Amino acid sequence: MSTKLESAESFAKDKHRNQKYETKPYYTHLESVVDTLKNIGVNDEDVLCAAWLHDTIEDTDATFDDIEQRFGSKVAVMVLSLSRDSSLPKKEKERQYIEQLKNAPLQALLIKLCDISSNLKELKNSSWSKTRKSKYVKKKLYNLNVIKSGLVKNKIDYPRIQDIIYGINKVLSSHGQKPIII
Repeated sequence: MSTKLESAESFAKDKHRNQKYETKPYYTHLESVVDTLKNIGVNDEDVLCAAWLHDTIEDTDATFDDIEQRFGSKVAVMVLSLSRDSSLPKKEKERQYIEQLKNAPLQALLIKLCDISSNLKELKNSSWSKTRKSKYVKKKLYNLNVIKSGLVKNKIDYPRIQDIIYGINKVLSSHGQKPIII
């Protein structure tokens, strides 16, 4: 019998099976987020499950109800707090997403921080133009600034957050952006 975490990994891999993250299978991104969370001391099974599933509502046919039924409401709420509502027009979708991030629980903020870190690390392997990369970095920096206050309030509980910020700052500086301080 598999654990809840193994089930979340399997579910995520199945739902993203036809998607790529640059040239790799998409699950490598999800695995990176989960591994980074573990590296900063997160061992809560629900948080790690939500990390595996954080893109399923937004990027696959999985619904909140599917996740809640399989993994419980705590996991489903975390995943939903990290998901853009694809039924909304683009500007409204982004505005609502930013509000969700501002109000997300700490566990979701930690997932988002690790997601941003993973996304920025992969940028060096991207075939995008320099301009597109710069726009992407600015968008991730904006999201990071949105979640920053929630992270600052709780950094004493997760001192290794600073290691993630250090890695993010290396990417930011390579794209001409000021480092972020937490």
